Amino acid sequence: MQWLKSFAGYLAPLFLIVSPLLSYTDQVLSMHRNKSSAGFSLDIPLIMLVASLLRIFYYPGARFDTALLIQSFVMVFIQVILLKVALDHRPAPSSKGGDAAVPFSRPSDGLMDAPRPYNFWQWRSPKPYWKFVLSLFIALTVCELILAPMRSVYLSYSSLIGYVGLAIEATLPIPQILTNARSRSCKGFRVSVLASWLLGDGMKMFWFFTSSTTIPWAFKLSGMFQAGCDAFLGVQYLMYGSGETEIKDHQLSNFPAQGSRIATGREVPVGRRTPVVEKTI
Repeated sequence: MQWLKSFAGYLAPLFLIVSPLLSYTDQVLSMHRNKSSAGFSLDIPLIMLVASLLRIFYYPGARFDTALLIQSFVMVFIQVILLKVALDHRPAPSSKGGDAAVPFSRPSDGLMDAPRPYNFWQWRSPKPYWKFVLSLFIALTVCELILAPMRSVYLSYSSLIGYVGLAIEATLPIPQILTNARSRSCKGFRVSVLASWLLGDGMKMFWFFTSSTTIPWAFKLSGMFQAGCDAFLGVQYLMYGSGETEIKDHQLSNFPAQGSRIATGREVPVGRRTPVVEKTI
């Protein structure tokens, strides 16, 4: 058993560092090839960017394992790329599955079926997304510089942002779970991402509870909750698969909006199906 702990002590940190690249590179390439991010939840980059930035600024006060810090920097890098590609290839609102495929695109389609304040993270222009990420980084930097000299206050502040960041990260699978449930399909969400999440959960849990280095309980609790959510995503894949869920329109629905003239010279009003008798004339 000791050799397994030693092996995990070397392999798990290395896997955690490269796991963001393994998890999301395929998703990025898929959206780029298909020129569409339909079915992919834009809240995933939001959650991971916020959680990773908070974890980076949590490090000076907690001094947790260095592998977790490096992973946070790698995660920020890949999530910035993921967000850029996802925004570049969002379906147009007027296209089939457009708004429905963009998570929380409607004001009343939030986590609790309530509108988000100021349409947060459902903006149509890419600029507000980048302004928010940059503003968060600047705010955390300013707080770090102001509070660091005040040791007692800083330790409380550091613990607060650490637990908040890890709690946010634990919710990572939830937006995708809701997206899959609404569309009754896992289309647009790569199975490679899910596989890497599940593999990472297993290695992470083993390492967290056997490592001789400092792993705060905040990481362990967050990891256990996230592992449960990832397992549920796996259940959704078994239930829904990744195929199309849309029912193709009948050809009659392609008639022009103001009616159309058929061979008999009569105009067929919109919404009226042509009787069988008329079809044979």
